[in-house]
Amino acid sequence: MNSSSTVSEKPNLKWRVVDITVASVIAVASSLIYWLAALAYGPVSALDSFIPGLWGVINGFWLFAGPLALIIVRKPGAAIYAEVVAGVVEALLGNQWGGTATFLVALAQGVAAEIVFTAVLYKVWNIWITTISGAVSGVACWAYSFFTNLQAIDWNGTYGFANLVTTILSGAIVAGVFTWWLYLGIAATGALDHFESGRDVRNKQKANA
Repeated sequence: MNSSSTVSEKPNLKWRVVDITVASVIAVASSLIYWLAALAYGPVSALDSFIPGLWGVINGFWLFAGPLALIIVRKPGAAIYAEVVAGVVEALLGNQWGGTATFLVALAQGVAAEIVFTAVLYKVWNIWITTISGAVSGVACWAYSFFTNLQAIDWNGTYGFANLVTTILSGAIVAGVFTWWLYLGIAATGALDHFESGRDVRNKQKANA
């Protein structure tokens, strides 16, 4: 598998039906992981006072839908769309935060993931940009929890500095590095041949054959 950059000189930013369909499939599939992460949240957060930052370790599992949809579909708004849909479905499956809170944090995470690709004008697709996207999404995830729990400047609290660090790392690893290699693995099967993202991988496979 190849982790090299792909640069789109004139990216096609118009959404197609297949783009919406695949982004939706990614979102719904991701929501099941999100829901399982929600189940793990209680036991993990209970141990956070003994192991500072432990809560942040699982946050990356709520962040990967956005970057994954975006690097596959390569259309503006894909990260926001996938993250919000995944969050809404997770809430419908049942979690401890309810629909409104889940929607808002998912929106914040999706926007944060999207900003990184917007900064490169949706032209650069590589493991580094994806990793930064996951990390920035982690900052948004942490910030939502920090400020909505009225901690103000209590950096030593449950949602404080330790969880900021672990959430960023978790976002970078799970929603960044792992997501990139997951995309390459899917593309290598030929399942994404209708997308530029899939053809890029397949063409590199043929070139290296």
